[in-house]
Parts: sequence; C-alpha cells; structure tokens
Amino acid sequence: MPSDTRFIDAIESHSVEKTHYSRTTLQTKIVHIGFGAFHRAHQAVYTDLANEADSTPWGIFGINLFRKGKLTEAFAKQDNLATLVEKGTHSTTKRVVRSFTGAMNIADQGVQVALAKMCEPQVAIVSLTITEKGYCLTPEGLLNQEHSLILQDLISPQSPISAIGIITEALRLRRRQKKPPFSVMSCDNIPENGHKTKAAILGYATLVDPELAQWIQDQVAFPSTMVDRIVPAMDAHAFLDLEQEMGVADDFGLISEDFKQWVIEDQFCNGRPKWQLAGATMVTNVLPYEEMKLRMLNGSHSFLAYIGSLCGHTYIYECMEDNTLKALTLALMTQEQALSLSADLNVDLIEYAHSLISRFSNKNIKHQTAQIAMDGSQKLPPRAIDPILTLLNTAPFSKEQPPQLLSLLLAGWMHFIQGKHDPDFTLVDPESKALTTLLTPSNSTSLSESLLSFKPVFNKDFLQHPELSKQVINFYNAIEKQGIRAVLNGLSHTLRTQ
Repeated sequence: MPSDTRFIDAIESHSVEKTHYSRTTLQTKIVHIGFGAFHRAHQAVYTDLANEADSTPWGIFGINLFRKGKLTEAFAKQDNLATLVEKGTHSTTKRVVRSFTGAMNIADQGVQVALAKMCEPQVAIVSLTITEKGYCLTPEGLLNQEHSLILQDLISPQSPISAIGIITEALRLRRRQKKPPFSVMSCDNIPENGHKTKAAILGYATLVDPELAQWIQDQVAFPSTMVDRIVPAMDAHAFLDLEQEMGVADDFGLISEDFKQWVIEDQFCNGRPKWQLAGATMVTNVLPYEEMKLRMLNGSHSFLAYIGSLCGHTYIYECMEDNTLKALTLALMTQEQALSLSADLNVDLIEYAHSLISRFSNKNIKHQTAQIAMDGSQKLPPRAIDPILTLLNTAPFSKEQPPQLLSLLLAGWMHFIQGKHDPDFTLVDPESKALTTLLTPSNSTSLSESLLSFKPVFNKDFLQHPELSKQVINFYNAIEKQGIRAVLNGLSHTLRTQ
C-alpha cells in the first residue's frame, strides 16, 4: 500500500522527538494483541527508544480482536508511523513512534491471517493489553470454562476468537512446525498478570490437547509486568488538539501524560528488546510493584471515578480541584492503600502518593471519570477488595474497625452503577446483565444487600466479615440519605480529628 507522503512530510517539517534507526530491515519480532491507545503510548514507545539504543531493532505488529473498520489501512498509508503528544503540567513533547511494522483487525481479515503472523519464525514475543475481562478468568484466577468465548473456542479450537484461544492455537502451530515458542507477556493491570495469563492458557490448552499443555508448561515463558502511564481516551477535541500540535491529522495519534513507568520480570524464552536502555526496570519479582500501582494509582483512580462522578466531576483533574476530594484521595493512598503493601517494596510511598496527586492534577490530561469507571466488576477486586482484606490484619485496622475510605469506594460504586448521577448513563461492564438484575431486588432485600451478593466483587473472604459488610451498607445508606457531599465532609472531619 503506497504511503501518504503528505503525512510523512508534515511530520518531517515539525519539531518532533523521533528515533533515527533504519526501519528498512525492521522485522516483526513482537505481535501485540489489543492494539489500543495504551499500548501505542507505552510499550511501543519503550520499544522505539530501545531500538534507538541497540543495534538490533524489534518491530511490533498490532492485532485487534473485535474492532472493525479501515483504520489499520490508514495506518499503513502513513508508513505505520503514529504520533504522540506527551503533556506535562509545564511542558509538552511531540513524538513520532516508529517501532510498528503493521496492524490488522481479525474481524476484517480473519483469524488465520493473525495466526500466520504469529507463526512467522522470527516472532519472539506475543504481548497483550486486552483488559481484565479478556483473560476469561474466574474470580479465583483460573480459566472460566463456562465463558462464552471459551465455549465457542472449544468447539472449533483451530478457528478461535478469544485471545486465550488464539495464543494457544499459535503455539500449537509453532510446535507442529518445529519453530521455537514465543514468550507471552501481559501488560494489563492485573496482579501477577504473567501467572494468570499462564493459568488461563494452560487451562485452555489442557482441555484442547494435554500434550500441548505440557509443552507450553515446559517451553513458554510468561513474564509479569507493571505498566504505568495515563492515556485518556481520544475524542474530537483531543484529535483537534493533536493536529494543531503535530501539524497533521492522525487517527492513530494519541495524547498522554509525560510520565511513564515499566517494571518487567526478566523471564523470556526467546529473547527480548533491551528495554532497560529505554528506562524500563528489569526485576525478578514484579508483584510488589504491581500491587503498589494497582492499589495506590488505580485504586485511587477508581475512588475518583465513582465518588468524583457522584460529585459531578467529569475529569480527574477536576476532582483534584475539589479540596475535600483531593485530601481524601491522599488519605486513601497514605493511610490505607500504602499500609496494605509488601514490606519488601523499596519505595518512599508517601513521596509516591504525592507524585500521583501531582499527576492527577495535570489539567492538560483530560482523563474522564466515566472512562476509568468502566468494567468495575473486573477492577474492584485487585484495587479495593484485596487491600481491604489485607488491612483487616494490619494495625490500626481490625475486623471490627475496617478501613473507611475503601469501604466508601465500594459504596460509591454501588450508587454509580445505578446511574442516578447522569441522565444519559449506560452501565459498561462485562457483568452488566447480572448487575442490572441485582439492581431490582425483592421487597425483603435492600439494594445494598442485594449487591453484596455479587460474587465477582464480594467474594467469600469479604463476606465472612460482618462488620465490613455493615460499614459498606452504612456508607451506602449515608450517601442515599445525606448526599455524597455531606458524607465526604463528615469523613474528612473524622479523619482530621483522629
């Protein structure tokens, strides 16, 4: 497909940060499933910078599972280049990301084309950003054999539709073709994402072919990662802003914050880029970093998504202009989430919390509370439930005195999913059908008690603590009777006087 020289000329004529390694021999060594905004603004940037620092560049081919349209064709016309504007509070960097070799939509071109790409002999890594729901896991972190995508893949495993099925089939083909395996690297916000990816794929492979499952167990690496960068969803205003900054329209272009972080478990079976040359941290155990980010950053984001939405705030930076909400968010991080983390974590958590408040306050990043609020049934267990259960055995908390702010977060989610804060509200959650059913309880059951029976969020370990459930219900009732602002003011006063 011929390139659009106008796009390339426009980029060349603007003052942009870009790498200079030759792309003429750039090969696809990484296939990324879930070719969305976060990957393009995070892992692709690290790979681009690593390519600049090393003599052996790694190319990335992107695959979208369910998206349709001609966007990938437009990407090819602009020579698989993508623009990125990194906005800090006081400075802006314009960047061209050059590490891509191409992209495709399975929904348009078919899964066999994707499998053929994954079976190219030089492919060494298949990476993933498919969100929590894409792994088809049970709340216990095992393959959900009753998941609709998995059930369909088991009927025709050589024409799969789930990411788990596609990766397993690609590994089966590589084994049959006597090609080396690739590493499977999750880059989603899931604790121990490598272990859970392995559990899902081994669980599925065992059902399809136990010998293949044993080969995967013996040969394939599943490194865990922690990723961090705020990349808001693009809308018409953001695309106009991007065009004004770059001097050219780019449907693949993005705006992100200027901060980025990547911690990677250094466990690969077929090589990797030298991401450490681009600032990534290679470690032997990612879990403490994953928990830090999931609880302090993502957990606070969820707090702001639900509580901030109930307060009428559209963007995260607006929540930070609400002094009461800002103070409570800092207290959530320093007085609850930080205390739930591993003692082995070599990080100043108070300093980290204040850095997050600074990042959240960046007015140049229009991160919508509604975007963060999506898929709460998948996000709340690692962001809220796990730290609560840890804190019940951590001073100054106890089973009789559970953490208040995390309980408020759960009560806020219960109100948020009812949509009373927004006349145009639509619940976006993989469990929306089940949640909608619970939102119409029987006369003998209160709505909050009905939602506490929702096992994907409130597991048996949570429900065995009656004081914990009682505190969530009390916050729920207080929001219902007094309003969210009165509850925040009262809690803020209580925390100041403790």
